[in-house]
Amino acid sequence: MGAEERLARIRTVVVDDEPLARSNLLVLLRRDPEIEIVGECGSGVGALAEIRRAEPDLVFLDVQMPECDGFDVLEMLGRDQPLAIVFVTAYDQYALRAFEAGALDYLLKPFDNARFDRMLARAKERVALGRVPVRATESLVVKNAGQVLFVKLAEIDWIEAADYYSCLHVGARSHLLRRSMTELEQELDDTVFCRIHRSTIVRLDRVRSLELNEGGEYDVLLDGGARLRLSRRYRRQVQERLRIRDSAHA
Repeated sequence: MGAEERLARIRTVVVDDEPLARSNLLVLLRRDPEIEIVGECGSGVGALAEIRRAEPDLVFLDVQMPECDGFDVLEMLGRDQPLAIVFVTAYDQYALRAFEAGALDYLLKPFDNARFDRMLARAKERVALGRVPVRATESLVVKNAGQVLFVKLAEIDWIEAADYYSCLHVGARSHLLRRSMTELEQELDDTVFCRIHRSTIVRLDRVRSLELNEGGEYDVLLDGGARLRLSRRYRRQVQERLRIRDSAHA
């Protein structure tokens, strides 16, 4: 196999706390010459280490695992997520949350080979698209009721998760975009936009202040008057980004 062919193969990590389930996935994946298995593990902590070490294109991720679950893994990875995430689980109640988190697919156990093959074909398409260099964009395309709107990034105040959609807040108006928060976070310039909660991204130059609420946690206040919850998990990175912004404008 030549160097170009090796580079073209899809680097894949499999994460499942059940050895038999993990083995079954590996058997199915190894049938495909385009797939290269670069790691496997059985816990959320192990998944973080494997994904950071191997830098895979594709990850199969169990939901319920020891120490931290699949959603925790994605949240802790932040912008360092692989091109395609497929959740594999025996529980159907997490499907909506999985798509909100940016998953490509939700593989419900038990599944047959045909369902697996359809998923893998989609994963290959996602990886192929993700490998194409993306030009910097100045707007997001919103399709609604027969209209196509171009929402300029410079006009967006904040973004919130809304089921399968993301809601773009532009002044007093809002627009629904059929994209996950995770996809948007990876696409947006992290010197301009910052995630402050699992379901919220803000434009940093719209932030007026951070204020303690009655519960002892911080809220983010925007110039337009919006008050948004700041998750403890994102507090440090928000404060650091705001200090960098203020230093740049001092």
